[in-house]
Amino acid sequence: MGCGASKWRDPGVRQRSLSSVGEVVVFLPGLRVPRNIDFSRTLGDHLDKSVVDRLTALRARVVVMVTQESATALKPRRRVATRHGGSSTANLLQALEEYLPVLLGLVKEGSQLRNKVQFVWANQEDVAEETSMADPWYEVLSVLHLMAMVCFLQANTLLLPRSYADGHGPRVSEESRQATVDLFLKAAGYLNCSIHHVLTQIPPERRRELPVDLAEDNLKALSLQGLSQGVDMQLGLAIDNPKATLAVKRRLACEMIKCWKQVKDSIPELPSSDGWGKKHALFVKWKYVEAKAAAYYFHGLILDEGETEKAQEMAIAALQASEEFLNESKRASEAFHAAPPASRRPAPFGTTKYLLEMIPKDVQSKVQSYQDLYTQQRGSNIGVSKIIATPPQLPDFPLALSPEDYELPQSDPFWKEANQRQSSLSTSGLSESFI
Repeated sequence: MGCGASKWRDPGVRQRSLSSVGEVVVFLPGLRVPRNIDFSRTLGDHLDKSVVDRLTALRARVVVMVTQESATALKPRRRVATRHGGSSTANLLQALEEYLPVLLGLVKEGSQLRNKVQFVWANQEDVAEETSMADPWYEVLSVLHLMAMVCFLQANTLLLPRSYADGHGPRVSEESRQATVDLFLKAAGYLNCSIHHVLTQIPPERRRELPVDLAEDNLKALSLQGLSQGVDMQLGLAIDNPKATLAVKRRLACEMIKCWKQVKDSIPELPSSDGWGKKHALFVKWKYVEAKAAAYYFHGLILDEGETEKAQEMAIAALQASEEFLNESKRASEAFHAAPPASRRPAPFGTTKYLLEMIPKDVQSKVQSYQDLYTQQRGSNIGVSKIIATPPQLPDFPLALSPEDYELPQSDPFWKEANQRQSSLSTSGLSESFI
């Protein structure tokens, strides 16, 4: 295969396709699975055996764990979540974190071996079933992407309603929602590091051969999704907090719009005939429209506090827009869940539940009040829809959340120790040859 990348697509049935998955709150396009490789065949003559054995063992453990996790992730009967999102995903994340420093040694300590190993991963969103590339930076990129998707998977598990012993029925706890904010920021940090510190290490001609799963625009879109869903959780917590003002809620909702707009603009053109690509695009559309519904709703409530007729008209316009976007988000949600692989929508909670309950009620009440007032003042029973102008412009706020800082770890000290042993053995052998 040489040094370049290769892609393979099964001309027959798509073996990676799923007919259905379970309940989805956090979108992730499945898990990319690494294929087994033989380090001893390609590196055995160049590296100390202990290094080769360590690389082999750590990567083999990752392969087994990812294969097992991908077989159960997002399945209709997902196992019960623990407080930290499930022990198997936590163990997988730890395995990846342990593999990464050893892998980085292949880049930093063994740079002359950069093109020796052909790394192979199964894709999820690309039309190619697998992508193979003889570059350890491709492996690093794939590992960081997988670490981010594991965080998304943990967050999705935490956000599924679970039963408690208090008799109030299944729900998503405040503790779980707070924990997911950290997971979203951690995932965004992994992806941000991928974009700025790993992609830049891959030559441009090879970068063009990367699967769409790892394309820069897709990595950026997923990183921004992490921030967007983090803001969504913050808004839901603010809604439940009686001390949070309307201004705080509006700001968070407007930040959410800005973030989802950036996701929408960043997401690359994904294969839409089947599989995860179409579902990914539909998820972004759904959440973007839902964010608009939230922002216009809280903006309308703030405008409604004004005493002028103009303020009242703008408030009604904003509230009516929120109802239109809410209805559109319902349709977008149905389209997302129906798209293959079909998914189920769990019971609404947080922001979504609040909007579904409050927007129809408040819009009907305030529109009727405004219409009654308008009729009294003008002596006419003209419909409000003929009075109200276009929705008012939403305020612009900078995004407060940012990805968690993440730096690539130093290469494992094991590399230096192994190199010193190999150097010592070489020197010893050279000395013996002169005796």
